[in-house]
Amino acid sequence: MCNYSYRRSFSGGRFGNLFDDDPKQWRMYADFIGSAGSIFDLTTQLYPVYFLPLASLGNLTKAVARGLKDPSFRVIQNHFAISGNLGEVAAKEEVWEVAAQLLGLGLGILLLDAPGLSTSYPVLVVTWMTMRLLHLWLRYQSLSVLQFNSINLKRARMLVESHVKHSSVPGCADCNRRENILSLERFLKPRIIFGVCLKEMLGEDISVSKAKMLLKLFVKEKYVLVVNKQNKIDFEVFVTFKVGATSQAVLRSVWQAYWLHLNYKSDADCYDQIGQSLVELEDRFQNFMEQLKVSGWDTQKISLKVPKEHSIEEIGAV
Repeated sequence: MCNYSYRRSFSGGRFGNLFDDDPKQWRMYADFIGSAGSIFDLTTQLYPVYFLPLASLGNLTKAVARGLKDPSFRVIQNHFAISGNLGEVAAKEEVWEVAAQLLGLGLGILLLDAPGLSTSYPVLVVTWMTMRLLHLWLRYQSLSVLQFNSINLKRARMLVESHVKHSSVPGCADCNRRENILSLERFLKPRIIFGVCLKEMLGEDISVSKAKMLLKLFVKEKYVLVVNKQNKIDFEVFVTFKVGATSQAVLRSVWQAYWLHLNYKSDADCYDQIGQSLVELEDRFQNFMEQLKVSGWDTQKISLKVPKEHSIEEIGAV
């Protein structure tokens, strides 16, 4: 029991800062990981000699899933507690959960009593897989209809892309419907790497004069952004933040990255294009924020974390 609690605490502690940003994604991942744990339980019948390690792996996997599930589900519960009635929402959910568990238990007993099911391992596996896939599909559908009006990185990307391309932003319902619950940040385009040290950002161009030029370009911003010219395959930008940067700075850097992605020319001077993107940012970002409010987004809930690694401390004029 102590090990079980430790594993749940570890998973919750390791990923705790991510649940508020994207609870739908982590709730879905928890179900995938829990399903993997059940597979270990199923294989104990095939390899009874390895019952203990297989059962332990299954228990470990399901414990990690529970550590991911509970915090993300609390965020979702809080989303439904519009008038601050979190206790009432949690109590009603508990009633429905118990009722569903009892119904599932009854159906499970009836299925196991079916002729040939409990004695035929292949039939048992097919039945389990069918029910598990149905469960995962229903979970995905239930999470897909959730509508958050807060802005996390995934939704910020969609909103910024729409504004850069079309000078408009989608509403909460449309954006949440288009949101890919399962996509990971590292696979989204354009690729934006946050929290990169200044030395790595400059790469082969590293020099005092280049560093001063870059810092001068971003003197009005709480971040510094460069295009990674070493990446010849994909468009990629590096971003580092200054001390005191907020979520607003992250959002501004995302807007600038998308503008550069749309307008960047590899044969032109990189710093001139960065300067032009800053001009566009200055001219259009306020309109972007106004459109967010008109479209129903809560601009006070911008869940964009500022990486603390390699922060730049402003000492004085560059």
